Amino acid sequence: MIEFELNGENVAVRDDGASLLEVLRDRLRVLSPKDGCSPQGQCGCCTVWIDGKARVACVTPVKRVHGRSVTTVEGLPEADSWAESFCAAGASQCGFCTPGIVMRLAALPEQSQVDASAVDKALVAHLCRCTGWKSVVDACVDRRELAAGTDSRDYAAASKRAELEGGDPQAVGPEVALGQGGFADDLAPEGALVAMLGEGGTWVVAETLSGARIAAGKIQGRRTTASITWPIEPPPGEWVRTLQTTWVEPAYLEPDAAWCEPGGDPVSPLGNGGAFGGKRDSRVAEVARQLADTHGRPVRVIMTREDTVRLGPKRSPIGAGIRADGSGIIRLARPGSDSAVDHIRKTIKAAAPLLEVEFVDVAGPPISGSLRAVGWAEALILLSGLNGSTDRVAAPNGATAEASISEQSGEDVVSVSVRCGEILDEVVLRSYCIGAAHMALGWVRSEALAVDIDGTPLDLTIRSFGILRAPETPRIEITLEPDEGAPLNGSDAVFAAVAAAAWRVDGYPPRWPATAAANEF
Repeated sequence: MIEFELNGENVAVRDDGASLLEVLRDRLRVLSPKDGCSPQGQCGCCTVWIDGKARVACVTPVKRVHGRSVTTVEGLPEADSWAESFCAAGASQCGFCTPGIVMRLAALPEQSQVDASAVDKALVAHLCRCTGWKSVVDACVDRRELAAGTDSRDYAAASKRAELEGGDPQAVGPEVALGQGGFADDLAPEGALVAMLGEGGTWVVAETLSGARIAAGKIQGRRTTASITWPIEPPPGEWVRTLQTTWVEPAYLEPDAAWCEPGGDPVSPLGNGGAFGGKRDSRVAEVARQLADTHGRPVRVIMTREDTVRLGPKRSPIGAGIRADGSGIIRLARPGSDSAVDHIRKTIKAAAPLLEVEFVDVAGPPISGSLRAVGWAEALILLSGLNGSTDRVAAPNGATAEASISEQSGEDVVSVSVRCGEILDEVVLRSYCIGAAHMALGWVRSEALAVDIDGTPLDLTIRSFGILRAPETPRIEITLEPDEGAPLNGSDAVFAAVAAAAWRVDGYPPRWPATAAANEF
């Protein structure tokens, strides 16, 4: 037996080789630590304190904490203060990564907690896809001021704005920052079977998470040394600019998960956010229903990070050429359904009527038309800056945004102005816009996924996708323009506008990500 102190109470568990994370979540029902890299020790979502020091639980065998003290946010001093400051700063959206971030930052000396550079350095151990880091740094540095403020926000309006921006229902409140947003796997009943995808595409069912991992033959994913490729050539012709992009991983932090009771309806993988469209077509809910009916018991279906990368939808690579008058051709990889083809074509034509749209057959992972601004963002970026025009973009839904990148006092600053109808909640809208700017910068400059000649993704670790970390992210300033119209999604327009601004500032390189492309020549 392994005995240790958990949040001030003595506990004992059997040592069967499980990780500390599995013991906390599945044996002791302490659900704030999350499994984002399953388990690679790379995302920081499972960070806890061991004897007061921040450690990742997913790669810590439980036997290593025998006789020691383990603390999670459930036992964190001043947890409410951290939750309130994160909520007030917009530092959590889905809230999957934030319990681990809170534990990391709370472990810093007090003088470091108010030092933005020290906070940036601490955040290197973490990944967040939603917030763009600025709000996280603010939540820590200004924590006491933010937490002490009188909160008069309308959380119903805030949730409405979050749903507009994220595309699926999302709770807003201090509890979300502590991991209580309502994720599917957190809600599964005790004693549920665990299913994982095994060799040959069959689902393997076991009594425990570690048992399912062993039965499925899971091997730790790796980062490849293979070069990325740009699979779609620009069309032949005389163009003022051409652009090629590569495969891009959505890289949402919560891997697909669902569960179901026999004869019941499955709990959706969209528990507190839809991963910007990345989980819209996930199969895990239907698999959970089938397995629960087959086994006559509740079943949790969990995809590992490696499964999510191999099977999850990607942003299509493009090859495009544009003329000075805005006409041209954009080529994309063909999605697997006619409805996705029609949707992408329709939104591109709405944004750029003079662009011809061509779909080509390319060996690669699945393509989704549900991801953030697919197709029309690329079209608007191609049109940006032609004949001296501004980088203000108009999304198909009517929202508009303008972005610029400049050097101020020796650092890059991304300045964004967005108009998207009634604001509803300034904190949430600003948070989503900062996150969209962060995602756009990574898309243009650093993000890519290596794929082999057969179309199989080779990069299987969450650190291999090129997501900008906190110290690499420039300052992002958002101006929310007053607008009395109906509220619209605004962060997608910001995504396109910031990508256009980054492309312009970088000198319109013909391939993205620019850093990887530069190494090819």
